Amino acid sequence: MGRGKIEIKRIEDTSNRQVTYSKRRNGILKKAKEITVLCDAKVSLVVFGSSGKMHEFCSPSTTLVDILEKYHQQSGKRLWDAKHENLSNELDRIKKENDSLQIELRHLKGEDITSLQPRDLMAIENTLETGLESVRYKQSEIHRMMKINGKMLEEDNKQLNLILHQQEMERESRELENGYHRQVNDYQPQMPFTFRVQPIQPNLHERI
Repeated sequence: MGRGKIEIKRIEDTSNRQVTYSKRRNGILKKAKEITVLCDAKVSLVVFGSSGKMHEFCSPSTTLVDILEKYHQQSGKRLWDAKHENLSNELDRIKKENDSLQIELRHLKGEDITSLQPRDLMAIENTLETGLESVRYKQSEIHRMMKINGKMLEEDNKQLNLILHQQEMERESRELENGYHRQVNDYQPQMPFTFRVQPIQPNLHERI
């Protein structure tokens, strides 16, 4: 018996839908590889699953960008809007500007200058002299600030030493004062001796 015809509609069961997607995706990718080899065709295939995961295939002899560009030329359809075109033009402009700056930097380093004209060399010389003056000015400013900061540090050091000296004097004064009070408190006056006078002569009244 032959297989029954499958109705093409969304598979409601999640597990069955995922299994069917995996099998048919692999089948499509396999067919794309086969037609590339058998027929020397240029194929680019991009598949997105319901989870958003991407699978792709592109013929080894081309790239996706080349295929999209060819599609754009032959179909006449605009794949990119004006915003993307402006961004692409801006990227090209920045790339050219960067290349120009790289060449200028090599010239300033003294590289690749054999083919330059005398006026170009004079312009490079003027640029270097201007930069050298700026560096010297910046260096003098740094030295001046270092001197100012050094004087400020000296003044701060003097103030700290003065404060420390005053604190030391106050501490010594307190120690002397505390020592004096301890001596006064520890002093105990001696009790006076009691004298008893013994009579030298016998009492005459007792003899009568």
